[in-house]
Amino acid sequence: MLRGRTLMAIASGGLLGPIAACGASGTSDPGHWIGATADAGPSDATLDLSDAWPTADPDPDGGVHGGPHFGSDAGEAGAGPSTFACSGKTLSAGDTAFSLMSGGLTRSGLLHVPASYDASLGSMLVLNFHGYTSNSAEEVVLTRMNASSDARGYIVAYPDGVGASWNAGDCCGDAWNNSVDDVQFVRDLLARLESEYCIDPKRVFATGMSNGGFFSHRLGCDLSDKIAAIAPVAGVLGIPRATCNPRRPVPVLEFHGTADPIVPYNGGTPISPVNFGGPVVFRSVVESIAAWRTKNDCLGTGKNIYSQGDATCVDYDTCSAGADVTLCTIDGGGHTWPGGVPIAILGKTSTDISATDTMIDFFAAHPMP
Repeated sequence: MLRGRTLMAIASGGLLGPIAACGASGTSDPGHWIGATADAGPSDATLDLSDAWPTADPDPDGGVHGGPHFGSDAGEAGAGPSTFACSGKTLSAGDTAFSLMSGGLTRSGLLHVPASYDASLGSMLVLNFHGYTSNSAEEVVLTRMNASSDARGYIVAYPDGVGASWNAGDCCGDAWNNSVDDVQFVRDLLARLESEYCIDPKRVFATGMSNGGFFSHRLGCDLSDKIAAIAPVAGVLGIPRATCNPRRPVPVLEFHGTADPIVPYNGGTPISPVNFGGPVVFRSVVESIAAWRTKNDCLGTGKNIYSQGDATCVDYDTCSAGADVTLCTIDGGGHTWPGGVPIAILGKTSTDISATDTMIDFFAAHPMP
């Protein structure tokens, strides 16, 4: 079903594309699209980021490591095999491309299985979703997660969105405009992967960049029976708080830069000169974190668990079922992946924390109850 399209974004920093009006300007929920007005017109300056995503790592043997640890030994325990056992799994380690049918569409992506994979013991699985206009191969490069997978012994899947987009609620592109059921796609993908590989069902996690970060928020809301915890990067909650109804408390780790030009830290309209064809408003990072704190029944104030250079992490650990809500803020950070491959046009990439290392520690400490 094609949504009535009242807004058009010609270009985006991994966020916006053809979109539909969602919500009304008078709604009390702070994140929504606002319908175009008669005065709205194209911007003279358009930021086209369709070619901005990295296709190669300029420093493949380097990169940034480190960040806060979670739990008594999460930093040392890694993410290796658990006590979950399997039999009859015949596929082995390596890099492969996958495809499957979901919702009448052929869906695809990339899968990385480390050399340490044991087909008889349950492995942790991380679903890593790319930003709008990007793809699975670019997400591999951006996040440097394959090297982490090899070092820590977990499987990572990089799905591809329809039209390089994910239906994350407030956005984006073809997936949003055509109401693609990406949540069902993830459910179908998990069924496929779990049939072929020994995956611990209590240790399946989601992360993503920008539109992929928005989508990982949505999976926390809509697929909490499968996703143990989420770690969005440069993406906020994209659906109204009232429609985010996880079946249980979901641990959340958010990374966001204070100078993000596409998804502003304090909410509101993007700072970059992107031609949206009409004004948009995003929830702030604080509003998104507050929503998860409420849903997880977190009590008290957060505590600073990491402060290094431009990176500060505040953890709310007095939550139901141990479902921590943690926010890692990058002072002056842009629309980038901390510790990942820099994207100069999108602002500063922190070298004081690794989002990849930190989220793997967070995931290791937060399996499904």
